[in-house]
This record gives sequence, C-alpha cells and structure tokens, in this order.
Amino acid sequence: MAGNSIGKEFTITTFGESHGKYVGVVVDGCPAGLPLSEADIQVELDRRIPAQPKIVSGRIEKDVAKILSGIFNGFTTGAPIALIVENKEIDSSDYEAIKDLPRPSHADYPARVKYGGFNDYRGGGRFSGRVTVTLIMAGAVAKKLLSRFGVDVLAYTRAVGKVKADKKFSAEEIRKNRYTAATRCPDLACAERMEEAIVTARKEGDSLGGVVECIAVNVPVGVGEPLFDSLDADLAKALFNVPAVKGVEFGLGFRVAELKGSESNDPYIMQSGKVATLTDNAGGILGGLSTGMPIMIRVAIKPTPSIGKEQKTVNLSTMENASLSIKGRHDPCVVPKAVPAVESAVAITLADHMIRAGLIPKVLERQK
Repeated sequence: MAGNSIGKEFTITTFGESHGKYVGVVVDGCPAGLPLSEADIQVELDRRIPAQPKIVSGRIEKDVAKILSGIFNGFTTGAPIALIVENKEIDSSDYEAIKDLPRPSHADYPARVKYGGFNDYRGGGRFSGRVTVTLIMAGAVAKKLLSRFGVDVLAYTRAVGKVKADKKFSAEEIRKNRYTAATRCPDLACAERMEEAIVTARKEGDSLGGVVECIAVNVPVGVGEPLFDSLDADLAKALFNVPAVKGVEFGLGFRVAELKGSESNDPYIMQSGKVATLTDNAGGILGGLSTGMPIMIRVAIKPTPSIGKEQKTVNLSTMENASLSIKGRHDPCVVPKAVPAVESAVAITLADHMIRAGLIPKVLERQK
C-alpha cells in the first residue's frame, strides 16, 4: 500500500498531487445500504475554504465531487466507493523557478532525496495541503455513516497564533457557530480577533499556526483494539497525516504532567441511569478504549512555511548556500482549512473502529 492507505475494516486509499489532474480517494468497507449522493460529499467540500479572501490563498478551487463507483439507486452497494475532484486552478510557473531551492519547513528536500528527483514538486505535490480534499471526501462518507448510530464529530478553531478562545463550548454552540466565522471559531468575537491577526501576519509577509480542537460525542463504551490498535493511537496516526499537524493531545494532554492523581482522575458517577464521570480529563479514552464520555482532541498546526520573507536555503543543483522569497498563492494560516480535515480524520478512524467492534453491521437496514 506504500503508505497511501489507512484503516482495517473501513479503509481509504488516496491519490493525486497538488498540481496533477485530479485528487481522489477510494473508500472500501462502507456497509451496503447507506444513502449517499454527490450532494452529501459536496456539503463537506464546500466547508474547506473560508469565504474570506483576506485570510486564504489566492488558489480557490471550485471543488466539485464526483462519485465513480459504489453507489446504486442512491445507496452504497458495499463495493469500493471512488471519489474524485478535478484540479483546475493550477499555476505551476512559480515552482519551476525554485525547483532546486527546497523551501524551509516543506517536504521538498526529503521528498527529492527519497524519490530520486522523480517526485512532483509543483505546489508540494503529494505533500500539499491540497490532498486534504481526499480526506474530506472520505470523511463525508464516514460522518454520514456515524450519524446513523448517533455519533457526531465536531472540530473547530481553538487558537490562531496567540489569539485563543478560552471559553468552554457546548456541542450545540460548536455545531451552530463554527462555520459562521471564516476562522472556524465558535466564539464570534474571538473569531474576529483571529482574522485580524492573520491579516496582519500576511501584510508582514509572514504566517501563523494555531490549534484545532475536536470532540466526538455519543461514541459507545469500549471502542478500540489494544494494545497496538488502541483508539487514541489510531486517532493520532490519522491526525498526523493531515499536513501541517505537529502535535496531538487528548483530554488534558501534557497538562496532566503537572497534576496529582487526585486532580487528574475522573471520578465515576451514575447519571440518568448510566455510568459517567464527573470530569473528562482523560478525553474520553482510557487504556486505548472509549469510555462513553466525549472524546476530546487538540491538534497543533504549524505556521504555513511558504512566506514572503527572505529565508536561507541551499541550491541543490550547485550545492551552494542560497536564499529565496516565496512567491505565488499561499495561505497565511492553514488552521481554518484544517478544521474539516481534522474532523474527517477523526470520523474515518471512528467508523473503522466501530465496524471492527461490530457496532456497525455490514448491511444497514432501510430507514423508514
């Protein structure tokens, strides 16, 4: 599979490069009987690029999803589902000029070494954020499947640079407000400050990173396959496949290192006839298994490495020191675009594990 596939029962295999003709994904293992249309995929794709030109790249693709297989009479058949999007807004001229100048903090140099210079370097090729389109299409299938079993996955922007939303959000607030703001933050006042910070960084020829937070609610107890396919391990693996992700933590994350057991433990209680916990410091996962509490994940997104400021590099054709200022169309902050990609990576992993656990059957009953 050469690293292009993930999952065991609900598997996805992605293909395509940033400046290639198409990007696409094959979803295998989706149960038969799920109502699915191109419109279902399109809804998720339309959320990828914020409708605010001041904070996004000039490359704004009108992504149109096409289903090639796996659907008959409006339902999944159980066969592989092939999904593609055509790349149309391509301008490779800027990359020809710097093909021998690896961009700092991009994958240009290690990819050139690994593939002997045969890799597609235009726009980062296979390593571009453009490939998140494939995750989002597969995530649309996973999210619709999970919704049949009451599971909801909600990602949103928690921080951009040093601007952070400090309040705690309910699932309903996130669901209602996250896509209202261009920065994908449910706190609309904070969202405006985030937008201002991104615009300022762009004017300075610089960029910003941030934090995407994601919650998954109504995940049944006991989902996960320890030891080496534990739920948190597989979620982290999927999330690290989202370009620009540099850190993943669950619940309190690294903060638990500062606490005593009496402060970090989640005491059990009975609530509405079910076992629950007073707190959710563990982030909904213990021993690699879901606890039934909301799964809480935070993902650190690095600043966009393509910036207008002059940076040091080397010329790989002459093997001499050099410098470059990156031109072209680049996002000053990829955090807003990362929100639906993070959400999709989590949904894909949960769908896979719930099928493995027998919580999702191979054939779905028709809904009346």
